[in-house]
Amino acid sequence: MSRVANRPTVSVHKFSSCDGCQLAFLNMGEGLIDLAQQVEIVHFAEAGMVAPERATDITFVEGSVSTPEDQERIQQIRQRSGLLITIGACATSGGIQALRNLQGEDWRASLYATPETIASLATSTPISDHVKVDLELWGCPIRSEQLLPLLHDLLHGVQPGKMEEPLCQSCKRSGVICTVVSQGKPCMGPVTRGGCGAVCPRMGRDCYGCSGPIDHPNRAALERCLEGLGLLPDTIQRRFKMIHATQFGGDHRREKA
Repeated sequence: MSRVANRPTVSVHKFSSCDGCQLAFLNMGEGLIDLAQQVEIVHFAEAGMVAPERATDITFVEGSVSTPEDQERIQQIRQRSGLLITIGACATSGGIQALRNLQGEDWRASLYATPETIASLATSTPISDHVKVDLELWGCPIRSEQLLPLLHDLLHGVQPGKMEEPLCQSCKRSGVICTVVSQGKPCMGPVTRGGCGAVCPRMGRDCYGCSGPIDHPNRAALERCLEGLGLLPDTIQRRFKMIHATQFGGDHRREKA
């Protein structure tokens, strides 16, 4: 890595997104101050550092590619980056806005009076559809608790691990009572990757799949379970067509490296 004052350089870039994953950096509190002493943050507009054209050792990208300008910009950022890390649902799977991918071109006319004036792509897609991505952090949004160990590993030359286990295992280890068994709620935990800290089940809520699907989700088995809970077929399908619709949606599921 190139170094500035013996520190690796870091940038955070935003594409089509809500900024929630960038807040994971700001929510570090004192951890962000400690991080700033170990790296040089050269571009992070939400925190006040603006230098989008600087080359950096570690680049974090939030958001999906939704416009022609996005397509061009992500190529430029990839060329200027050592490691490129996508953060959050929008960057890793297309996010909520990728629901339009399932609607064809009809979505424009349903939202805008003059759809021909809207400069957007036909689909909203994850960063990995356009450039090589070195690491992914899934979540909607991601948590500071995911960022800190990742940064620690990178700064110490350790290859970060990949979250591969389903949320159910996180609940079991943490002593969180299963919402399916105890309350009959239609939880997506069996097909959703962990990493979120089981936030919803801890509150007695069923998981909505914010962290995206595990690599080989047994969708058919979960559909049978949800049917056994009394959900109608259309309702079951809607459970899979939410934040990560293009990833949970059967043939749309892409294998991740």
